[in-house]
Amino acid sequence: YTTLFRSCYMNESGGPTKALADFYKIKGDHIIIAHDELDIPFQAIRVKFGGGDNGHNGLKSITSALGKADYFRLRLGIGRPPGQQDPADFVLKPFSSAEKKSIDEFLITGGQAVESLVQFGLEKTQQNFNS
Repeated sequence: YTTLFRSCYMNESGGPTKALADFYKIKGDHIIIAHDELDIPFQAIRVKFGGGDNGHNGLKSITSALGKADYFRLRLGIGRPPGQQDPADFVLKPFSSAEKKSIDEFLITGGQAVESLVQFGLEKTQQNFNS
């Protein structure tokens, strides 16, 4: 099933997510979706359960495929586009050289947040990681 994700874009990830959830008989409260988030600063992390898609097409696809928004979200801040730049162009552009220097640490911290969510639950993870 990992090939399902290699052959689709985030905007179309609902089908593969649903296929994996069905195959492994996983309910939404055991699904964690990590995604980019425009509405929080670069390198900020927020963990939450459920909620709207806030215009994120990948989340729209997943929610549509699952039939509900009851899953965990690891929101990885990328910040807002400068000036009048189109958000779609912003999320697809390469990271700046300054951002590239910190991306490894950012992703490691995101991984630690996922581990915390699994081990300790939402409230403790939010206390430790929501910045």
